[in-house]
Amino acid sequence: MTLLQVGPQEVRPAGQQAPAGRRHGTRTILVASAVLVLAVLVLSAVSLSVGAGEVGAGDVLDYVLGRNGARDNNRLSLVVGDLRLPRTLTALAVGAALGTAGCLLQAVTRNPLAETGLLGVNAGASLGVVVAIAFLGVESGYGYLMWAFGGAVVASALVLFMAGRRGGGSPMRLVLAGSALGATFGGVTSVIIVNSAETYDRFRFWVLGSLAGVEGFTKLGSLAPVLALGFVVALLIARPLSALALGDDLARGLGHRPGVIRVVVALAVTLLTAASVALIGPISFLGLLAGFVARAITGPRLTAQIALAGVIGAGVLTGSDILARVVSRPFEAPVSVIIALFGAPVLIGIVRSKRLGAMGMTDPATAESGKPGRRPLPRLPLPRLPRRSEELAAGLVVRRGALSLLVPRRAALATLLLIALLVGAVMVSAYAGQSDMSLGRTFWAVLGSGDRFDVLLVQKFRLGRIVAGLAAGAALGLAGCLTQTLARNRLATPELLGVNDGATAAVLLSTTLTGTFGAWWAGPVGALAAVLVVTTVSGGLGQRGYRVLVVGLAMSALASAITQVVVSRRSLNSATSLYVWTSGSLNGRGYSVATPVLIGLAVLVPLALVVARHLNVLRFDDSTAASLGVAPGRVRLLCLLLAVGLAGLAVGICGPVGFVALASPVIAGRLAGPSRVPVVGSMLVGATLIVLADTVGRVVFSGAEVPVGIVTTVLGGPFLLWVLLGRSATARV
Repeated sequence: MTLLQVGPQEVRPAGQQAPAGRRHGTRTILVASAVLVLAVLVLSAVSLSVGAGEVGAGDVLDYVLGRNGARDNNRLSLVVGDLRLPRTLTALAVGAALGTAGCLLQAVTRNPLAETGLLGVNAGASLGVVVAIAFLGVESGYGYLMWAFGGAVVASALVLFMAGRRGGGSPMRLVLAGSALGATFGGVTSVIIVNSAETYDRFRFWVLGSLAGVEGFTKLGSLAPVLALGFVVALLIARPLSALALGDDLARGLGHRPGVIRVVVALAVTLLTAASVALIGPISFLGLLAGFVARAITGPRLTAQIALAGVIGAGVLTGSDILARVVSRPFEAPVSVIIALFGAPVLIGIVRSKRLGAMGMTDPATAESGKPGRRPLPRLPLPRLPRRSEELAAGLVVRRGALSLLVPRRAALATLLLIALLVGAVMVSAYAGQSDMSLGRTFWAVLGSGDRFDVLLVQKFRLGRIVAGLAAGAALGLAGCLTQTLARNRLATPELLGVNDGATAAVLLSTTLTGTFGAWWAGPVGALAAVLVVTTVSGGLGQRGYRVLVVGLAMSALASAITQVVVSRRSLNSATSLYVWTSGSLNGRGYSVATPVLIGLAVLVPLALVVARHLNVLRFDDSTAASLGVAPGRVRLLCLLLAVGLAGLAVGICGPVGFVALASPVIAGRLAGPSRVPVVGSMLVGATLIVLADTVGRVVFSGAEVPVGIVTTVLGGPFLLWVLLGRSATARV
């Protein structure tokens, strides 16, 4: 009997009639496709009829049909022919391209969360375009395309490499790895544009992803062949890609070559993404939204998924562009913000869906543990409860009268080492970039001794910035230690929980409302609002594995969109200054801005030390902690409030400095050992990292300064990838 494969999950005898449910499914797909195509046509008509120029639907119809001499009317030719028609066609083409690219990525990675924006492909293409703008003066569509293509190729290759690694294909882990990849590309992009006002002025509107700059058919006409090639490749690869869904071995048995399939998919995704970014800038969440809706309608039929995802993407982008033109008249909102408002909830819905586990898309934790879904990775090491003799052997008992204190030797030595490193970092930072003062003179000037001019120069003009960096770094390090411990997850840090971006958006909004920049209270308020939303939507910290992190990623995207809108509406000088601050900068910071954080540390650090004993127990499961007399809910709430306050105050000083809160507890924990929560060590490491990163930013380029947040992002992205994908014991936090 001959067998015929009908789909990736179904095999039936040749000649046997398809079951009634399948015929009904086909009819459902046809009806849904017809409705969606009709909706896209209606949206296209509305797009042609809405906008500046006071040209109504009747005039547009006359122009399109060539009636009543409409095409001889110069005003109609300008408004409809040169502005609205190219804009609408560009929205349709780019939306279809991004929807198709998202569907392909989801299929090849077997990951419902895969999308070009979330996986860093857009960021790679953006980096290529910025390189072309800044160094080569490229302005044409083809020039943008070539460089966007190069950046997207690198990003796509890295994404497929991560997806192919053991454990790397987990939906949530892959999204976080893509976020790290995108952050690294974004950091390099910021290095290029932060010191060029001209490049930044062109970049700040383009990076928002907007159709407002589309005029005429020149760019669309030049890139249309590239888009068409991408669509053709996507449709041709659909059948082999369906076989790949069965697994590499079965795909080979059916005559396909998995490696070649992945390369061809990467080519199609790169062509579609690069052309889209070159046309209107990076747009996130569109591919996620289109792929999700298409899969819900078609089921496992990949060819229908790809075609329908293109239609849905075209409709969503066109509809979002219409909303962008009408929601904030006489201004125009960036279309990427409108899509983020729809896409972020879809991302959250997918993460919360019970079908995620049913689809085999659970966290990879237990590829090693053998118990799927029980214990998410990466996790903090659980402390071993030592017996009294072992504890005494590992520490030094200090007694004074009736009081005694056990000082762990390893932790004490690690603290002394970190203090020495911090003092060295302060000395190097005070000395860096100065040609007329030796390191020895700098040391005495920091202590207030030596030449009076040296003391005045160091303490008045340099030390204030260093103190601000120390305060912000200590606050971020402590905040990261608290959030990682209470969530039992090394990735649960303020930047990955949306806290930093929420605080940044609140500071900028307070600036818009009050006219004064840097209100100390705005950061903590925004951070608290962000973390309340994230924990409420995700179901709480500590129990949901990666879910809270992906919800935090969605929150960050929304807050970042608000930040970009605020910055884009400022004058060039004001926007440049705000952009530097939103990248994380200590430029111009001194004792005055450090004072609120120092006061906060003076109050919050003793509280953190008090709860440190409970934090040690909290690293066990809740039932164990409760049996030892600790109330997990109360301790988590207190730690969360402490962390939010600290992170918000730090953002108020230097903006959103990324990855310091992630790396500080990891480094401190490796030095001090797993027996205790490294509260003090995390503060010392965070302060050291900020001061050193600020020093590197000041001296790496002669005559230009790279903000501290950009330095930590460029270096921290690879660190996050190591934590996520590393196989060694040190990476299995």
